[in-house]
Amino acid sequence: MAQPVMTNKIGVIVDSFKLGVRDGLVKAKEVGADGVQIYAVNGEMDPANLSASARRELKDYIASLGLEISALVGDLGGHGFQDASVNREKIEKSKRIMELGLDLGTNIITTHIGIVPDDQSSAVYRSMHEACVELSSFAAGMGAFFAIETGPEKSAHLKSFLDTLGSRGVSVNFDPANMVMVTGDDPVQGVYTLKDYIVHTHAKDGVKLVDNIDPRDVYGFFGYEKAQGLDHDVIAQQAETGETFREVPLGEGKVDWNGYLQALNDIGYKGYLTIEREVGASPEKDIEMAVQFLKRYRG
Repeated sequence: MAQPVMTNKIGVIVDSFKLGVRDGLVKAKEVGADGVQIYAVNGEMDPANLSASARRELKDYIASLGLEISALVGDLGGHGFQDASVNREKIEKSKRIMELGLDLGTNIITTHIGIVPDDQSSAVYRSMHEACVELSSFAAGMGAFFAIETGPEKSAHLKSFLDTLGSRGVSVNFDPANMVMVTGDDPVQGVYTLKDYIVHTHAKDGVKLVDNIDPRDVYGFFGYEKAQGLDHDVIAQQAETGETFREVPLGEGKVDWNGYLQALNDIGYKGYLTIEREVGASPEKDIEMAVQFLKRYRG
């Protein structure tokens, strides 16, 4: 396949630099990114900790660097929306993060909702479905997207779930590496399958080291005794030193970048490719290399 020409903007996750928000924003500019994605769950970026004036100041500061926000990360961890007993609190916080996003200039919030069960009659499925119907309606009403990250289940199953929610307010943050590393799903076909829902993507690469991986051992599942819930630090450790999968620099894994980028072109995707680097001793170097890797596709 001929190398596709990429016109998408390139983003980086500020938190990947492990420097804090302000210094991370400066680094993002230094490595050549067009935009940034920022975690907005706790600490200084928790919506509860940002007044209206603080939001305006942060938005202006990001613009002064020549950057924009591609999305916020609103991932609340744990079991996503599988546990009905904590969903009300999580739904309300997710709404506040969506409102923060609009104040900062982005209408995309990315998240993990938990693995979508096969059994639609199960309590876990019903819990997830009810939460996502409410969040989808809320997001659609404000012109925003609550974007589920791919990986915990195969793309066809995720599409079937999304098709039942009544609007596109809950949509997709497409991460090709998660699919390669855990379920073995094909990211290129996944783009075509989820084409109506993709609003944001992560640029990440990886390899799967064993034939069969139970996604519950990676992402957790409510009631599954071997996992406590989604924990990014645990996943990062698995991706760096575990025996089942590895996150690797862009172009060194099993993501078919020519096919993947061509598929994004084919479906008319115009949004961000946002670099996520969760492992490695030199994240700044890896992120800068990833920016340069993607820029080679700009023709």
